[in-house]
Amino acid sequence: MGSDPIHFGTDGWRGRIAEDFTFANVRRCSQGFAEFLLQHGPAGRAVVVGYDRRFASEHFAAAAAEVLAGNGLRVQLTDRETPTPVIAYAVKQLSAAGAINITASHNPASDNGFKVRDEHAGAVAPEGLKRIEAAIPSDESGVRRMPLERAVREGIVERFDPRPAYMEQVRRMVDLEPIRREGLKVVFDPMWGNGAGWIPELLAGGKTEVVEIHSARNPLFPEMLRPEPIRPNVDVGLQTVVREHADALLVTDGDADRVGFGDEHGTFINQLQVYGLLALYLLEVRGQRGPIVKTLSTTSMLERLGERYHVPVYQTGVGFKYVAPKMIETDAMIGGEESGGFAFRGHVPERDGILAGLFLLDMMVRLQRRPSELLAFLFEQVGAEYFYDRVDRPMPLEQLEAARARVAQAVPDSLGGLRVTGRDISDGFKFSLDDGGWLLVRFSGTEPIVRVYCETRHKDRVAALIEDGLRIVGLPA
Repeated sequence: MGSDPIHFGTDGWRGRIAEDFTFANVRRCSQGFAEFLLQHGPAGRAVVVGYDRRFASEHFAAAAAEVLAGNGLRVQLTDRETPTPVIAYAVKQLSAAGAINITASHNPASDNGFKVRDEHAGAVAPEGLKRIEAAIPSDESGVRRMPLERAVREGIVERFDPRPAYMEQVRRMVDLEPIRREGLKVVFDPMWGNGAGWIPELLAGGKTEVVEIHSARNPLFPEMLRPEPIRPNVDVGLQTVVREHADALLVTDGDADRVGFGDEHGTFINQLQVYGLLALYLLEVRGQRGPIVKTLSTTSMLERLGERYHVPVYQTGVGFKYVAPKMIETDAMIGGEESGGFAFRGHVPERDGILAGLFLLDMMVRLQRRPSELLAFLFEQVGAEYFYDRVDRPMPLEQLEAARARVAQAVPDSLGGLRVTGRDISDGFKFSLDDGGWLLVRFSGTEPIVRVYCETRHKDRVAALIEDGLRIVGLPA
């Protein structure tokens, strides 16, 4: 009997544990990836396999390693749960053919996921994902496996510690000594995930104090809806900043490839503002120059910075499967997306919440400004304050096509009281506004969800923009 087809979204495949995310389906995905590597990947190189702290992730990773070994591929299996950027750097450091990462990132506790990475340590491009999907067998009869114990004994699977190489790379990317000496008090929330312990270890040995919360392994993710570094999930961290009289909050998501940031008053700095800060840090503080790559769902402040510092800004579809190839093509200085994931030149074309968090702390130290003051400085450089919101609404799968057709036919003259000046349908439906802002409607490719996003220079227009976006979709505000 055949099994249901498996479809990869923007970053791989995710599903509900025991319902569709099963050992059988992980093996099927692994077989598809093995065949893709054998046909299209660099010959003779090992494949890195890692995993997160979710329920049974280490066992799913072992199952993936068995399938790769059964296909004659050598495997470097991480010896512990490992942040996604650390796995990506291991691909680069080991000159591996790619990687499998068992993680559902920021999804709810019920889910797990299967991420794949290419030989560049970045997301596999869309055409590669289609080839992997096409190679997934219809059932387990098409899967080749080798028992893990035998594969380890024969040297086909080797367990390794990716920490030392990554730690050394971080020290090359940012001078940690000034941060250690500064005497900051930083609250760090790894959201029960793979980032636990990394920031405290990297900043140990000086006057700066790191107060870490939510650092144990707990696949239920208490005190948050899901390990995603946005409100309300970060509220406990923000409250801890106030209680501890701390200087800043850093947050990493479940697999530590995204970053969240809070100021000294316990106020959340949203991920579009964080992208502006990181780009400004590289341009102004580090004196770097080079292209900026952004998805169409992130901030227009980047275009303003591009104009100010005379660097090009490239826009892609949503997801690092678009951002990573564009970064490689253009030798971009930074690439990022609305979700809070950012990648940097000289590192890997992969989101790195740990390094991004350290850059934010370095910006505080180098400019001698607290987070709220950094945000004010950013707004000075781009000429205005920018305000953002996003609403995710469930929608039954059978209604998605009709809703998509409704939005496709929409040609509003104004939204939220602002004149519409253009429309981009390259990935969703994005309406440009006369204040330099925008409204975006996107239908998830992996979940029965519609997302409405907006950015504007007018704080009092945000709610009206979201309402108009929902109205176009056919949903109540």
